[in-house]
Amino acid sequence: MKQILSFVGNISFTDLLDIFVVSIIVYRFFRLIQGTRAVQIIIGLVSVCLLYFGSIRYQLYTLNWLLTHFFEYFFLILIILFQDQIRNTLVMMGRAYHFRRQTATLRDEQIEEVVAACGALSRERTGALILFEKTNGLLNFTETGTKLNCDIHSDIIYSLFQNNSPLHDGAVIISDKKILAAGCFIPLSKNIEIDRHYGTRHRAALGVSEITDAVVVIVSEESGKINICFNGIFYLMSDEAKLRKYLRKFIFNNTAEALTELKAELG
Repeated sequence: MKQILSFVGNISFTDLLDIFVVSIIVYRFFRLIQGTRAVQIIIGLVSVCLLYFGSIRYQLYTLNWLLTHFFEYFFLILIILFQDQIRNTLVMMGRAYHFRRQTATLRDEQIEEVVAACGALSRERTGALILFEKTNGLLNFTETGTKLNCDIHSDIIYSLFQNNSPLHDGAVIISDKKILAAGCFIPLSKNIEIDRHYGTRHRAALGVSEITDAVVVIVSEESGKINICFNGIFYLMSDEAKLRKYLRKFIFNNTAEALTELKAELG
């Protein structure tokens, strides 16, 4: 007990600041890789570490020699494996304050493009599934479709979901002010209590919203109704104005406010 008290007494403000900064970095890193293939890479690296300690424990000299040389370049390997996540983190850290207002204006314009496309698709009763990436990565879903990495425009979104388009059956994923990919495969929800009237698009929207914080927009092929799905719940958007309003709130991180208003509307 005395040793613990002595240790705590020797902790300075600088030590606490150091621990806090490292904790934030580690937390942001794991939030960034959640839902991406990077999680599988981490599991693989942990397996390699277990093999290394096993080679020492059971005196497997050849395996130990190979893994020892592997760990000599461990940090270089980490940079190569996680270059996308490191790049995204540095981009977020490097965003200057004076660009925020411009970014918000640009996002408003892009939301307007999505709303216009969804409105046209709804009137024609053409089904659509659009995912907005937030803090949880969607890279593993992006890789199942056709990568586009193009600007957000209503004409592009509209054409992607036309029946004669080879990508109309999958989802469109939007991230970092770009259409990353289209025709993406989204696993269906495993919720056995889901309404049987929901089709494949609604089940996929529910599935991805249950495991990520993505904001999902669904246009029903049968009824033309537009829904936003977030955190496993569907919210009906009665018109384009309402869709525009709540997309802004969800994407601009006013989630709590949006949920409170939507629940109040539902009574």
